[in-house]
Amino acid sequence: MLSKKTQYAFKALTFIAERKKDGPVLIAEIAKKKKIPLKFLENILLELRKAGLLESKKGKGGGYFFNVDPKDIRLAQVMRLIEGPIALLPCVSLNFYERCKDCDEKKCGLNRVMIQVRDNMLEVLENKTVYDLVAK
Repeated sequence: MLSKKTQYAFKALTFIAERKKDGPVLIAEIAKKKKIPLKFLENILLELRKAGLLESKKGKGGGYFFNVDPKDIRLAQVMRLIEGPIALLPCVSLNFYERCKDCDEKKCGLNRVMIQVRDNMLEVLENKTVYDLVAK
C-alpha cells in the first residue's frame, strides 16, 4: 500500500505538471488545492528538490517547478525516493535487498511469487511517468 507521503508526492507533482505553463507554483496553493498539510508538503517537496526532480525560486513569482521534464520522471523513481523499496519483501528488492532471517530463498515459495509481483509492478511503474498521471 502506498504511504500518505507517497500519495501526497504524486498529488503535488501532478498539480505542478498541470500548472507547468503558468510558471512556479506556490507551496501554499498546492497544499490548499490538494488538501495536503503544509509542513508535510514542505518536507516532501524538499526531498524532490534535493533529488533534482524539482527546483524552487524564492520571492515574487517564486514557487516550485520541474527541473526535469515530467515525461522523464518515472513513477518508480518517485516511489523509491519517497517510499524506499518497491518490492513487498526485502529479499526480492532490486535496490534495497536484505536477506530474510531464517529463510532459504532457494526453497521459499513466497519469495518466488513476490519476485513475479515485483517484476509485474515494475513493468508498469518503470514505463509510466508523472506526465502519464495528467495526460487525458
